[in-house]
Amino acid sequence: MLMTDSRPQTPYVIPWPTPATSFSETTPKLTRVSTVYDCSDPDSRAAGLTAARTALKSGRLAVIPTDTVYGIAADAFDSAAVGALLAAKRRGRDMPVQVLVGSWSTIDGLVFSMPQGARDLIRAFWPGGLSLVVRQAPSLAWDLGDTRGTVMLRMPLHPVTLELLREVGPIAASSANVSGQPAATTAADARIQLGEQVSVYLDGGPADHGIASTIIDLTADTPRILREGAITAAQVAQVLGIAPDQLASQAAR
Repeated sequence: MLMTDSRPQTPYVIPWPTPATSFSETTPKLTRVSTVYDCSDPDSRAAGLTAARTALKSGRLAVIPTDTVYGIAADAFDSAAVGALLAAKRRGRDMPVQVLVGSWSTIDGLVFSMPQGARDLIRAFWPGGLSLVVRQAPSLAWDLGDTRGTVMLRMPLHPVTLELLREVGPIAASSANVSGQPAATTAADARIQLGEQVSVYLDGGPADHGIASTIIDLTADTPRILREGAITAAQVAQVLGIAPDQLASQAAR
């Protein structure tokens, strides 16, 4: 069932008032709305996935559930939409967004070359809470921020978002919160922070982990952890066959 105010079949909508300064006094004011879809109900889930797909392809934003925390998503190949995502988070280009994928094979077209150890990590932790920073394919026509030729990739472990990814392809994403504020572990948390800046909210229930993904940088000769989160350094080290302290970020040494 869709989340509603009073009538079971009416989506819960959030008015998006347009600033009066954008219009003349004689021009009718436009109203945009956000809609929240309860993905525990099959009909609502199907409607929500259709709405999210339409929103993303139209350059608008969607909030999606993942296994770590909720994410705010945009079409990865729409630079204006990615810019809107960064603006919604009040975040600059110096903190580029990641890209979510729906299958292992998708990344082959996104990377310049597969770094040593990458496939072992993918087999061990995808879908799941591990993000990989790799050199992106130079032919890619996207603008994710100041990435310096790299891209951060993850395959999330959530059936709703995996289904969306398999329908629309790679999605630019970041945690669904305003920068500096707590990460959203429910759709309601995300809506409180992001409100009408997002067109579609897919409510997939509380996030399993409630903490962000672990980020591994594979762009240098030696892998290093940029952020430890849902996957521990010991787990990563075991897969790579190295000691955990060898993964320490240079900044932490």
